[in-house]
Amino acid sequence: MSGSNRGAESEERDVVALNPLFARPGEATELPRNVLPAGESLPETAYQIVHDEAMLDGNARLNLATFVGTWMDPYAQRLYEETADKNMIDKDEYPATAAIETRCWKMLGALWNAPDPENTIGTSTIGSSEAAMLGGLALKRRWQHARRAAGKPTDRPNLVLSSAVQVCWEKFCNYWDVEARYVPISLEHKVLDGFELEKYVDENTIGVVAILGVTYTGMYEPVTEIAAALDRIQASTGLDVPIHVDGASGAMIAPFIQPELEWDFRVPRVVSINTSGHKYGLVYPGLGWVVWRDVASLPEDLVFRVSYLGGDMPTFALNFSRPGAQVLLQYYLFLRLGFDGYRKVQQASQDVALYLSGEIAKMPQFDLWNDGSDIPVFAWSIAQGHGRYWNLYHLSDRLRLKGWLVPAYPMPADLETLTVQRIVVRNGLSMDLAHSLIDDLRTEVDYLEALSGPMPVEGQHPGFHH
Repeated sequence: MSGSNRGAESEERDVVALNPLFARPGEATELPRNVLPAGESLPETAYQIVHDEAMLDGNARLNLATFVGTWMDPYAQRLYEETADKNMIDKDEYPATAAIETRCWKMLGALWNAPDPENTIGTSTIGSSEAAMLGGLALKRRWQHARRAAGKPTDRPNLVLSSAVQVCWEKFCNYWDVEARYVPISLEHKVLDGFELEKYVDENTIGVVAILGVTYTGMYEPVTEIAAALDRIQASTGLDVPIHVDGASGAMIAPFIQPELEWDFRVPRVVSINTSGHKYGLVYPGLGWVVWRDVASLPEDLVFRVSYLGGDMPTFALNFSRPGAQVLLQYYLFLRLGFDGYRKVQQASQDVALYLSGEIAKMPQFDLWNDGSDIPVFAWSIAQGHGRYWNLYHLSDRLRLKGWLVPAYPMPADLETLTVQRIVVRNGLSMDLAHSLIDDLRTEVDYLEALSGPMPVEGQHPGFHH
């Protein structure tokens, strides 16, 4: 058994100390922490060290900060173990896995109402961040082609986004030399909704990103309203600006529990959509998907055709060799749940979110930002006149003492003085657990409200998790 987290002496010496009870005769009782050991260890010893280190992680069921899935059923576990060796890029060696990948993104294309699902094109990725970046690259390249064809310069591309956009889009603009034009959210416009969009769009705009499930709050950005604003801009300027939908969470929620909502390829300006298989796609990390409206929406010169391990294969990805197991797990879930099964799972999560937000709304100490009726995610702030001696960071710390991870953090630019707390409801947070959470929340709020002096604020930091 590892004693790596116990005792200042071993920490200072950068070693992992073994409990003598578990050490084998002739084995070293200390291993270097940050340097490759000089010799071998028994597999049981190495296993026990890693096992004990990992025990220090939090309880995933009580982690209400992350969107990432943490549970799959025993058959998925078995499939994962059987397919952990598959390399997604090696389509010559694993043609069945490659065919299943294609089936998955065609299923998604149909789910997202592509005009001709057989004429869509897509790919799996390591996560929704890579998928978003591929969508952004396609927007930039299409814009470059159009500009060059018109004899115009291509050196100043920009992308229009909400100020509450996920950090992967900031990375995209930074890494690929695209100016990020952030439309600030406000108390009046809580999401990017097309308001004053004409101030941000010009001839160098490669596209607008619409978020189906804002990371900060879980709210949907209204794709049809954004498209209508772009229609008005085109009517007055001639600029034809496409939309990419970042559906990291919502693209696996809306089709099942809000089927009447038009956000997908039913909106003609939407050229591409990304989602995360390991969020509400219900697969272990890491898996993402991106699908384009049709083959013409993905510039052919972005697709590499490579000879690899005896085969010739097209690839469009930032990563090369990557696991194929998660793709098979996604296909397993598509078969296992079907449309109705996904609908039931996502509806159960939303029911829990609405219960939690409803109970928190009853507490006079809080004001809800939203209620979880989009994706099952919601946020709240301290109501005026409350929190005299405490803030949401203190509440987050108090809940952590009982095992709950409920992050507090400031809102984005122009609202950074507003601190909110957020709950992400995922499959596995049962109604029974939700009742326990509300009981603990009330207990800790009562404790904080009864304070006769201020809590310390030194060392507080946002607990923001994607």
